[in-house]
Amino acid sequence: MEQNLNLISHRILFLTTISFIVCFASWVINGVLVTFLVNNRVFIWSPVEIGWLLGVPILVGSVFRLPIGIITDKYGGKLVMSSILFFSAIPMYFLSQANTFISFLLLGLGFGLAGTSFAAGVAYTSLWYPKEKQGTVLGIFGAGNIGASLTTLIAPSVLDKLTSHGANLDAWRTLPKLYAIMLIIVGIIFLFGTKNKIPHESKSMGQRLSPLKEIRVWRFGLYYFFVFGSFVALSQWLIPYYVNVYSLSIVTAGFMATAFSLPAGLFRAGGGWLADKVGARMVLLWVFGVCIVCLFFLFIPRMEILAPGQGIMAVRPGTVTSVSNNEIVVSEDKYFLQNKENDSHQVMIRFGIHNDNEGFLFLPTASISQEPKVKLGDTVSKGQLLASGVTHVYFQANRWIFSSLIFLIGIMMGIGGAAVYKHISDYYPTNIGAVGGIVGVLGGLGGFFGPIFFGYLLRVSGVWTTCWMFLALIAAICIVLQRIAIKAIIANGKNKLNTQFKITNRETIQ
Repeated sequence: MEQNLNLISHRILFLTTISFIVCFASWVINGVLVTFLVNNRVFIWSPVEIGWLLGVPILVGSVFRLPIGIITDKYGGKLVMSSILFFSAIPMYFLSQANTFISFLLLGLGFGLAGTSFAAGVAYTSLWYPKEKQGTVLGIFGAGNIGASLTTLIAPSVLDKLTSHGANLDAWRTLPKLYAIMLIIVGIIFLFGTKNKIPHESKSMGQRLSPLKEIRVWRFGLYYFFVFGSFVALSQWLIPYYVNVYSLSIVTAGFMATAFSLPAGLFRAGGGWLADKVGARMVLLWVFGVCIVCLFFLFIPRMEILAPGQGIMAVRPGTVTSVSNNEIVVSEDKYFLQNKENDSHQVMIRFGIHNDNEGFLFLPTASISQEPKVKLGDTVSKGQLLASGVTHVYFQANRWIFSSLIFLIGIMMGIGGAAVYKHISDYYPTNIGAVGGIVGVLGGLGGFFGPIFFGYLLRVSGVWTTCWMFLALIAAICIVLQRIAIKAIIANGKNKLNTQFKITNRETIQ
């Protein structure tokens, strides 16, 4: 009997995870599709319009997570999850017929509901396993985040083939149809392959929403804003980032973005297991710390700066008798110039966009050149400037180092996402749907507001790396709040211990 129950539980977990993968892949399709259409000038949309097209599906999938989690607790995950799959397929299919910004926006409102599958899956899957396995199970389910990497990895290549490498751009319309078919097929499999289950304890709406009064729930939401919301935002933001900063094609940018999104999904299951073993609080502390360190190294933008450098001044008065690129002779004194030819640290750079052909540079590199400011026959006085100096500071921001740091951040975010929901299952084992829903809402809002904040920071500063500074600030706030919470728990524990000691001591005296 127990073995049969385990088999059913594992089947439920498997099918729910597959459904979440497909929903997540559909949820972020605009990150690839809109970028492709704009880059190929199929549609002429402003950066603001692009931001809305990327963000609206994320917003819908985030805001509706709370009601979907509550509905799942009441009616069961079988009906809710299959309904999400079938409903999302309808606007996804009609996306292939869209021709205006408004039609894209409205259809994004429709298939954005695919993002709510997370709340339904968490509430449904958690019912099939005991509390001591909740972290591992929810981590495995959360690995459905790899749906984002499947879209960034496969969709650009599919678009390239469908359009015959840009020869038939109207063929892009086949991609949404393929996604719609995929949603329907998985929906049918889920509907007939799962068994419904709802919590034994019946609760009123007020009881379901009562945990939302606790500051702890909102703190968990901020944690998830960083580890999941930032993951969703970066899954879409990294494609234009690679295209603009590193001059990559959209197909190559999709492959590079996958280096971030794929490990976030794969390591989420490991994060759940780790949270079961050492505790969610310790896991999150390491996640935030490692992310801050990696983000710090991403602060410095790819840059070329020309600044005044060390010049050469005459030590004695005299007449200039010789001037060349290598030396200046004033009477009997020789002054040797540093220039591009004799500077061993000089990096050959052409201004504008370049292709990393200057080798592998980990740290910023400075090169110095000096140009004569006097000519043959000039009379100079002591201390007069003979040659001006120019310092050329260059930071390569090597894309392989960048991608390695992004890869590590992706792993940490995946692990952190599982740890947050381990927290929820520990504190609210009978109300995972509602609590997980509101935490999912806050996390999803990070995916919506993230690209908007990134775009605003880019517009104001003109520097792409401001997005990493913003994320580091959020991670630092999370650590501070976590430390405050830990101190409060320790203080409460000491107070309870002191109270128990006083009661016991009084009873002994009596």
